[in-house]
Amino acid sequence: MEDQRTILHSEDEQIVQMYFARKEQAIVQTEQKYGAKLQNFAAGILKNREDAEECVNDTYLKAWNSIPPNHPRYLFAYLAKICRNLAFGKLDYKNADKRNARIVELTAEMELCIPGSFQDQVMDEKELGRIFSEFLKRLPKQKRLLFVRRYWYMDSIAKIAECFHLSESNVKTTLFRTRKEFKKYLEKEGVWL
Repeated sequence: MEDQRTILHSEDEQIVQMYFARKEQAIVQTEQKYGAKLQNFAAGILKNREDAEECVNDTYLKAWNSIPPNHPRYLFAYLAKICRNLAFGKLDYKNADKRNARIVELTAEMELCIPGSFQDQVMDEKELGRIFSEFLKRLPKQKRLLFVRRYWYMDSIAKIAECFHLSESNVKTTLFRTRKEFKKYLEKEGVWL
């Protein structure tokens, strides 16, 4: 497993170096390696294939314009973050007059565990990322995967239950408890209600 991670990281590093060298082959390699994953990711948010394709193409352009100066350690995570932000931007634009019920539902779920004052605090994005990453690292693997599938990939409870061979009530209970743990962790880190 370790050798496979090293090989994957090495391939990603080669692609990143192509971006630094301003070789257009970097985009071709990125598309070959991660295009399908990014397409599925964007389509999961947008629920529209054409919009997802546009979002993925915009992801490649943003990557081209941001590498350098950025030097992502994990290329797919970097691309997924760009893609996710673009997809939500497109979703906000398309739903300017009406809120997407799924987004409202997920936001409401997370607001129950994120203190109100936290949203008002000016916090460095890296610090927020560090807190969230540390919390996720402390979770058992299955809880971590369920949490990420729900709140990063925005999968439905039904889809998560199917993927992990669990009942929907089991998924809901696990997510509820994990949100409570996250709230306690935020408080431990100095983010209070």
